[in-house]
Amino acid sequence: MNDEHRRPRSGDQYELSAHGYVAEIASVGATLRSLRYEGRDLILPFDADEVRPAMRGALLAPWPNRTADGRYAFAGVAHQLVRNEVETANAAHGLVAWLDFACVGRSAERVVLAAGIEPQPGYPWRVRLEVIFSLDADGLAQQVVATNESPDAAPFGVGGHPYLVAGAPSTSAIDDWVLDLPAAEVLLVSADRLLPTGTARVDAHDGGCFDFREPRRLGATIVNHAFTSLRRDAGGQARVRLTTADGRGTEISWDERCPWVQLYTADAPGSDGHRCGLAVEPMTCPPDALNSQRDLLVIESGGSASAGWRIRSF
Repeated sequence: MNDEHRRPRSGDQYELSAHGYVAEIASVGATLRSLRYEGRDLILPFDADEVRPAMRGALLAPWPNRTADGRYAFAGVAHQLVRNEVETANAAHGLVAWLDFACVGRSAERVVLAAGIEPQPGYPWRVRLEVIFSLDADGLAQQVVATNESPDAAPFGVGGHPYLVAGAPSTSAIDDWVLDLPAAEVLLVSADRLLPTGTARVDAHDGGCFDFREPRRLGATIVNHAFTSLRRDAGGQARVRLTTADGRGTEISWDERCPWVQLYTADAPGSDGHRCGLAVEPMTCPPDALNSQRDLLVIESGGSASAGWRIRSF
């Protein structure tokens, strides 16, 4: 097949443009592939004809983060998921990251993508997902609606996985950026398998290394943790900001439907992507929620649940 007509590895491409913003969405995984404002990257992008690296811009459902050993029980029934994260022997990041979503609505400033999770070993429920991307003067909004088409209630969680950038992406660039993270609690995890071991106040744990309630440089801080007890504004929005020394930056915000956010500093020494961007992942539940059931959504038959977040330049 002529390369000109070959479908890109990341699937069908949808470009949205409005108010100085340009977003590029890929159909595989309903992935936010790039987002720019007046030519400046707001997230770490990847090429259309590239297999998505490091879950950049992916949708995480029907659970975000990790499920220990891929095992859990729901409504008295034990389930075993595929353990797809070899290094930790966990089931990671859900079941939709590599589904090909179909376009069911399109305009210059908006696209709606849809796909279904089919009943399968480890997750015997049928859940339909609609993902709505829309641009306006306040940036890019992403909304996810999950509808349970099964005859019985389904456990569910969802999150996003954008890597924010404040300036030009480059190795160790995040070290010089200022992080504003309005979270009072951090979920501690084991070093080897990144599974929850308990929560701690950010100001009381390890000299306050995870306390970014007062904005400060990331420096050499290594983060791969979920945070909660989020400070919100009068409208219920929590906001995480990355800022450069000259005051430019990128913000992601979300409402009470996501009481958690995972941050990951993308530490991969020796690679081109080492600390190039900061993954900021709003989530409806914490890691291993299929086991803890903490903030786990339960969608009744025929019912729906939703969540969303917004990314903008400032």
